[in-house]
Amino acid sequence: MEIVVTGRNTDVSDRFREHVEGKLSKVEQFAPRAQRVEVEITKENNPSQADTAKTVEITVHDRGPVIRGEASSTDQYSALDLASSKLFERLRRARDRRKDHRRGEKGEVSVEPLNLTPEDVNVKEEAAPIEEKTPHLPTHPGEAVENQIGDSPVIVRDKLYEAEPISVDEALYQMELVGHPFFLFIDAETKQPCAVYRRHGWTYGIIRLNAVTQ
Repeated sequence: MEIVVTGRNTDVSDRFREHVEGKLSKVEQFAPRAQRVEVEITKENNPSQADTAKTVEITVHDRGPVIRGEASSTDQYSALDLASSKLFERLRRARDRRKDHRRGEKGEVSVEPLNLTPEDVNVKEEAAPIEEKTPHLPTHPGEAVENQIGDSPVIVRDKLYEAEPISVDEALYQMELVGHPFFLFIDAETKQPCAVYRRHGWTYGIIRLNAVTQ
Protein backbone atom coordinates (compact mmCIF):
# COMPACT_ATOMS: atom_id res chain seq x y z
CA MET A 1 0.00 0.00 0.00
CA GLU A 2 1.45 3.33 -1.09
CA ILE A 3 1.12 6.37 1.20
CA VAL A 4 1.65 9.75 -0.50
CA VAL A 5 1.96 12.89 1.66
CA THR A 6 1.80 16.36 0.10
CA GLY A 7 1.55 19.90 1.44
CA ARG A 8 -0.33 22.97 0.20
CA ASN A 9 1.13 26.29 1.38
CA THR A 10 3.35 24.33 3.76
CA ASP A 11 6.41 22.07 3.83
CA VAL A 12 6.14 18.50 5.10
CA SER A 13 9.03 17.30 7.25
CA ASP A 14 10.45 13.77 7.11
CA ARG A 15 9.49 13.35 10.77
CA PHE A 16 5.84 14.09 10.05
CA ARG A 17 5.86 11.77 7.02
CA GLU A 18 7.09 8.94 9.25
CA HIS A 19 4.40 9.79 11.80
CA VAL A 20 1.73 9.65 9.08
CA GLU A 21 2.94 6.27 7.82
CA GLY A 22 2.85 4.83 11.33
CA LYS A 23 -0.59 6.29 12.03
CA LEU A 24 -2.10 4.98 8.81
CA SER A 25 -0.57 1.51 8.95
CA LYS A 26 -3.94 0.40 10.42
CA VAL A 27 -5.66 1.14 7.10
CA GLU A 28 -4.76 -2.32 5.81
CA GLN A 29 -6.61 -3.90 8.74
CA PHE A 30 -9.88 -2.41 7.44
CA ALA A 31 -9.07 -2.32 3.71
CA PRO A 32 -6.51 -5.02 2.88
CA ARG A 33 -6.91 -4.34 -0.86
CA ALA A 34 -6.26 -0.61 -0.57
CA GLN A 35 -3.70 0.41 -3.16
CA ARG A 36 -3.01 4.06 -2.34
CA VAL A 37 -3.55 6.50 0.52
CA GLU A 38 -3.23 10.22 -0.20
CA VAL A 39 -2.62 12.64 2.66
CA GLU A 40 -2.80 16.39 2.00
CA ILE A 41 -1.83 18.99 4.60
CA THR A 42 -3.07 22.53 4.01
CA LYS A 43 -1.92 25.60 5.94
CA GLU A 44 -4.30 28.51 6.56
CA ASN A 45 -2.30 31.74 6.51
CA ASN A 46 -5.07 33.91 8.01
CA PRO A 47 -4.09 34.65 11.67
CA SER A 48 -7.78 35.01 12.61
CA GLN A 49 -8.27 31.31 11.83
CA ALA A 50 -5.55 30.00 14.12
CA ASP A 51 -7.86 27.32 15.54
CA THR A 52 -8.02 25.72 12.09
CA ALA A 53 -4.52 26.64 10.94
CA LYS A 54 -3.78 23.15 9.64
CA THR A 55 -6.15 20.89 7.70
CA VAL A 56 -5.40 17.23 7.00
CA GLU A 57 -7.34 15.32 4.35
CA ILE A 58 -6.82 11.55 4.04
CA THR A 59 -8.16 9.68 1.01
CA VAL A 60 -8.09 5.89 0.63
CA HIS A 61 -8.27 4.49 -2.89
CA ASP A 62 -9.63 0.95 -2.74
CA ARG A 63 -11.34 -1.24 -5.31
CA GLY A 64 -14.64 0.04 -3.96
CA PRO A 65 -15.77 3.62 -3.29
CA VAL A 66 -13.31 6.31 -2.25
CA ILE A 67 -13.18 6.79 1.53
CA ARG A 68 -12.04 10.06 3.10
CA GLY A 69 -11.44 11.69 6.46
CA GLU A 70 -10.76 15.39 6.92
CA ALA A 71 -10.22 17.63 9.96
CA SER A 72 -8.69 20.97 10.97
CA SER A 73 -6.87 21.98 14.13
CA THR A 74 -4.18 24.26 15.51
CA ASP A 75 -1.38 21.94 14.34
CA GLN A 76 -0.95 19.14 11.82
CA TYR A 77 -0.48 16.39 14.42
CA SER A 78 -3.82 16.98 16.16
CA ALA A 79 -5.50 17.49 12.76
CA LEU A 80 -4.10 14.12 11.66
CA ASP A 81 -5.48 12.45 14.80
CA LEU A 82 -8.97 13.85 14.17
CA ALA A 83 -8.96 13.05 10.44
CA SER A 84 -7.68 9.50 10.94
CA SER A 85 -10.38 8.83 13.58
CA LYS A 86 -13.08 9.80 11.07
CA LEU A 87 -11.35 7.75 8.37
CA PHE A 88 -11.11 4.58 10.47
CA GLU A 89 -14.80 4.82 11.41
CA ARG A 90 -15.79 5.06 7.75
CA LEU A 91 -13.43 2.24 6.81
CA ARG A 92 -15.05 0.10 9.49
CA ARG A 93 -18.50 0.86 8.09
CA ALA A 94 -17.35 -0.07 4.58
CA ARG A 95 -15.81 -3.33 5.83
CA ASP A 96 -18.98 -4.28 7.71
CA ARG A 97 -21.08 -3.53 4.62
CA ARG A 98 -18.90 -5.83 2.51
CA LYS A 99 -19.31 -8.57 5.12
CA ASP A 100 -23.09 -8.16 5.03
CA HIS A 101 -23.10 -8.48 1.24
CA ARG A 102 -21.01 -11.64 1.40
CA ARG A 103 -23.50 -13.12 3.84
CA GLY A 104 -26.15 -12.66 1.16
CA GLU A 105 -28.27 -10.11 2.96
CA LYS A 106 -30.94 -8.64 0.74
CA GLY A 107 -33.25 -5.65 0.86
CA GLU A 108 -32.65 -1.94 1.10
CA VAL A 109 -29.57 -0.77 2.93
CA SER A 110 -30.24 1.84 5.61
CA VAL A 111 -27.77 4.69 5.78
CA GLU A 112 -26.84 5.41 9.38
CA PRO A 113 -25.84 9.07 9.84
CA LEU A 114 -22.32 9.62 11.10
CA ASN A 115 -21.52 11.48 14.30
CA LEU A 116 -21.06 14.84 12.60
CA THR A 117 -21.58 18.33 13.95
CA PRO A 118 -23.21 21.14 11.96
CA GLU A 119 -19.75 22.64 11.44
CA ASP A 120 -18.69 19.46 9.59
CA VAL A 121 -21.24 20.05 6.85
CA ASN A 122 -21.00 23.81 6.39
CA VAL A 123 -20.43 24.80 2.78
CA LYS A 124 -18.74 28.14 2.32
CA GLU A 125 -19.97 30.22 -0.58
CA GLU A 126 -17.33 31.17 -3.11
CA ALA A 127 -16.88 34.80 -4.03
CA ALA A 128 -18.67 35.90 -7.21
CA PRO A 129 -16.53 35.75 -10.37
CA ILE A 130 -15.03 39.07 -11.37
CA GLU A 131 -13.69 38.21 -14.78
CA GLU A 132 -14.11 35.15 -16.93
CA LYS A 133 -10.98 33.45 -18.22
CA THR A 134 -10.58 30.23 -20.13
CA PRO A 135 -9.97 27.63 -17.38
CA HIS A 136 -7.53 24.74 -17.60
CA LEU A 137 -9.60 21.56 -17.33
CA PRO A 138 -8.46 18.16 -16.04
CA THR A 139 -8.13 15.57 -18.79
CA HIS A 140 -7.96 12.23 -16.97
CA PRO A 141 -9.65 10.75 -13.85
CA GLY A 142 -7.95 11.71 -10.61
CA GLU A 143 -6.28 14.81 -12.07
CA ALA A 144 -6.91 18.11 -10.26
CA VAL A 145 -6.15 21.60 -11.60
CA GLU A 146 -6.50 25.01 -9.99
CA ASN A 147 -7.75 28.14 -11.74
CA GLN A 148 -7.82 31.72 -10.52
CA ILE A 149 -11.06 33.65 -11.06
CA GLY A 150 -10.23 36.87 -12.84
CA ASP A 151 -7.96 39.21 -10.89
CA SER A 152 -9.41 38.11 -7.56
CA PRO A 153 -7.56 35.86 -5.06
CA VAL A 154 -10.29 33.20 -5.42
CA ILE A 155 -8.89 29.82 -6.52
CA VAL A 156 -11.19 27.08 -7.84
CA ARG A 157 -9.94 23.50 -7.73
CA ASP A 158 -11.28 21.34 -10.58
CA LYS A 159 -11.01 17.55 -10.33
CA LEU A 160 -12.20 14.83 -12.72
CA TYR A 161 -13.81 11.62 -11.44
CA GLU A 162 -15.02 8.39 -13.00
CA ALA A 163 -18.84 8.13 -12.91
CA GLU A 164 -20.48 4.72 -13.14
CA PRO A 165 -24.29 4.74 -12.77
CA ILE A 166 -25.34 3.81 -9.21
CA SER A 167 -28.54 3.76 -7.14
CA VAL A 168 -29.66 6.56 -4.85
CA ASP A 169 -29.03 4.31 -1.85
CA GLU A 170 -25.44 3.68 -2.97
CA ALA A 171 -24.94 7.43 -3.56
CA LEU A 172 -26.02 8.18 0.03
CA TYR A 173 -23.67 5.46 1.29
CA GLN A 174 -20.71 6.86 -0.67
CA MET A 175 -21.51 10.39 0.50
CA GLU A 176 -21.22 9.17 4.09
CA LEU A 177 -17.87 7.51 3.36
CA VAL A 178 -16.26 10.70 2.05
CA GLY A 179 -17.87 12.87 4.73
CA HIS A 180 -19.22 15.47 2.33
CA PRO A 181 -22.60 17.26 2.60
CA PHE A 182 -23.39 16.36 -1.03
CA PHE A 183 -22.54 13.73 -3.64
CA LEU A 184 -22.80 13.86 -7.45
CA PHE A 185 -23.71 10.71 -9.39
CA ILE A 186 -25.54 9.21 -12.37
CA ASP A 187 -28.78 7.47 -11.36
CA ALA A 188 -28.66 3.88 -12.61
CA GLU A 189 -32.46 3.80 -13.00
CA THR A 190 -33.13 7.08 -14.82
CA LYS A 191 -29.63 7.79 -16.24
CA GLN A 192 -30.02 11.39 -15.00
CA PRO A 193 -27.18 13.43 -13.47
CA CYS A 194 -28.14 13.81 -9.79
CA ALA A 195 -26.91 15.16 -6.48
CA VAL A 196 -27.88 13.89 -3.05
CA TYR A 197 -27.36 16.29 -0.18
CA ARG A 198 -27.85 16.75 3.54
CA ARG A 199 -30.85 18.81 4.64
CA HIS A 200 -31.60 20.36 8.03
CA GLY A 201 -32.54 17.85 10.68
CA TRP A 202 -30.24 15.15 9.23
CA THR A 203 -32.58 14.25 6.37
CA TYR A 204 -31.56 13.96 2.72
CA GLY A 205 -32.57 15.59 -0.55
CA ILE A 206 -32.04 14.79 -4.25
CA ILE A 207 -31.54 17.19 -7.14
CA ARG A 208 -32.01 15.77 -10.63
CA LEU A 209 -30.97 17.31 -13.94
CA ASN A 210 -33.01 16.70 -17.06
CA ALA A 211 -30.41 17.06 -19.81
CA VAL A 212 -31.89 18.87 -22.81
CA THR A 213 -30.31 18.24 -26.20
CA GLN A 214 -30.70 20.72 -29.07
